[in-house]
Amino acid sequence: MAGEDIRKDLRELREQIEALREAFSRVTQPYTELAGALERLQDFSRGYLRIMDLVQRYGGVSPDLAVPGVKDDISRHIVAALLDRGERNISQITEAVKGRRGTASRRIVRERLADLEREGIVVATRGLHGRTFRVSDDVRARWSQVLGFPKYGDRAENVRTQGGGTNGR
Repeated sequence: MAGEDIRKDLRELREQIEALREAFSRVTQPYTELAGALERLQDFSRGYLRIMDLVQRYGGVSPDLAVPGVKDDISRHIVAALLDRGERNISQITEAVKGRRGTASRRIVRERLADLEREGIVVATRGLHGRTFRVSDDVRARWSQVLGFPKYGDRAENVRTQGGGTNGR
């Protein structure tokens, strides 16, 4: 009989321990979520402070910091436009460059895109409606490092769709 009582007591203890674990899990869940939110806030704050540091040191944040080898004004504006919006066709890029510098011809933009593609800065993709261009993964990774957002490349689409795309100016 004593052995049976001990087994019964052990079962009850196990059930109580499991009930305590479940209760503890429910109680700690909001704190776990809060810790995750605080971590995201810290990441955001670090990125913001990094950008402020770049502005203070260099007078602004521009793609020149990620692609210092691009000396041509139009090419720099092309890279900035592609970092702003991702994939674009020649017409969209030409309009973006015009908006940034006032003038740009489609022919010159096409020539500069060919140069940037040869240098590995820009990647072209053939689609149903012609070619589209985007910055290379390497340039995107360097831009992310400059901004202090190492995983920007993984989240670029999410950031742009939420209205938080990079300025590039």
